[in-house]
Amino acid sequence: MRPIADIAANMGLDPEALIPYGRYKAKIPLEAVGEGAARGKLVVVTGITPTPAGEGKTTTTVGLTQGLGRLGVSAAATLREPSLGPIFGIKGGGTGGGKARIEPEDEVNVHFTGDAHAVGSAHNLLAALADNAVRLGRIPGLTPAGVTLRRVSDMEERSLRQIAAGLGGANNAPVRETGFDIVTASEVMAILALSSGLDDLRQRLSRMVIGYADDGRAVTADVVGAVGSMMALLRHAILPNLVQTTEGQPVIAHTGPFGNIAHGCSSVVGDRLALAHADYVLTEAGFGADLGFEKFMHIKARSSGLLPHAAVIVATVRALKNHGGVRVRDLDPPAPAAVEAGMANLRHLIGVIRSFGLPVVVALNRFPADTAEELRIAKQGSEEAGAAAAVESTAFADGGAGATELAEALIDATAAADPCAAPEPNYAYALSDSLEDKVLAIARRVYNADDVSWSASARAQLRRFTDLGWGNLPVCMAKTHLSISDRPERKGRPSGYTFEVSDVRASVGAGFIYPIAGNIVTMPGLPSNPRSLDVDASGAIVGL
Repeated sequence: MRPIADIAANMGLDPEALIPYGRYKAKIPLEAVGEGAARGKLVVVTGITPTPAGEGKTTTTVGLTQGLGRLGVSAAATLREPSLGPIFGIKGGGTGGGKARIEPEDEVNVHFTGDAHAVGSAHNLLAALADNAVRLGRIPGLTPAGVTLRRVSDMEERSLRQIAAGLGGANNAPVRETGFDIVTASEVMAILALSSGLDDLRQRLSRMVIGYADDGRAVTADVVGAVGSMMALLRHAILPNLVQTTEGQPVIAHTGPFGNIAHGCSSVVGDRLALAHADYVLTEAGFGADLGFEKFMHIKARSSGLLPHAAVIVATVRALKNHGGVRVRDLDPPAPAAVEAGMANLRHLIGVIRSFGLPVVVALNRFPADTAEELRIAKQGSEEAGAAAAVESTAFADGGAGATELAEALIDATAAADPCAAPEPNYAYALSDSLEDKVLAIARRVYNADDVSWSASARAQLRRFTDLGWGNLPVCMAKTHLSISDRPERKGRPSGYTFEVSDVRASVGAGFIYPIAGNIVTMPGLPSNPRSLDVDASGAIVGL
């Protein structure tokens, strides 16, 4: 690794302005974020519908950034910070892999600069202040049953999903049924990612709804009197974090909102900083294009003005086989027919991206067992679906050298784009549309559904939110990431079905309404065999 001051200097940042956290990572003051106008082209990296086989989206994002660097192009990546929960669960880290990683990966994955701790502390402080106000009767009409805000933890723990709080007598009140979400599902995290600065952060926090009074009015963090204290906890967390790739390109790793309940994108301030100091900025959106990319467009881009110039969609032959009906344990033997069947998912998502008016490049993250025939099917099918190019990537094995062809394809696809004026997207809905019509528009264009059905309680919530003046907010669909539909078992490109919405919730501070389809869990549980980390004799983390 190179000293972080060198990485900053190569970006055109003043090393003296950094707030260093050791030698290899630093925070960047907000003053530096606003110093320069955008000069770069913004590219969203997304993926096909995820499978247990793994697609390597972060690895491809980092490798592509390194590939652009190999071509002499100034490039930076903007990524979410990993969450501790998945690190000790199934995922085992969120910094890429092989020769396409973020460094220092042990520190980025474990604690980093303390942003997640700050978010959890601010969120739980709000919850504590809300319960205290209820106990003392300081907010007229707000009872324990009216408080909807749950607490958060950065560890996966299914036993905390539903709990009873306040047991043990009047001194421990109020008694109520509640629960915990994982910290990445906190509305504070989503707010932090979307905020353009301290003033915007303050305004968004003040609009956070903690519950509803008996007369139906929303009770906010501002009414509780929590905003100033939350700002004190978050004043450094809003500053973007600078680290580097294994080949020395800058990476802004900042904020980590859940890809389901939240929008799954890294921070607005991080993107703006990178766009002022690089010719290409690769920013990743969580899960597949039916989730992260759609939310990037309708929520992040729309509210911030950060309009992308192109998208890269990551796919693998193995994932295509899985969508084509092959079980995960049988993915190594050649199966060209299954690849062709699985292409239905990739073709559909290429079409979704193009429907917004963006060129799309397919990155085929190559695995050792892939055959020439399987790769040919994937490339030909992608280009027939409208991709500007479909290119193999071996960034895991070869670093930037394995992604130079992919980088060249991206440059070609964006050659005519003006870096200072990305095209206005063709959104699926207008903000003035009703909440029902917004969900229907996404269901038809993105999820390939015929119609949407709503539970009675969901319709009641829609009416309530509309009456409260929130009907003009965008929607952030919470659904399974394992299918473009509302049911994880529907692989490939489901069609001829009705998308079912079971509940609707509001993140007014973040600025969206989130309908829920199916059984979405906001507090994951540990797997049967949780990942085990350790430290060696020198104190370095092993096992990531």
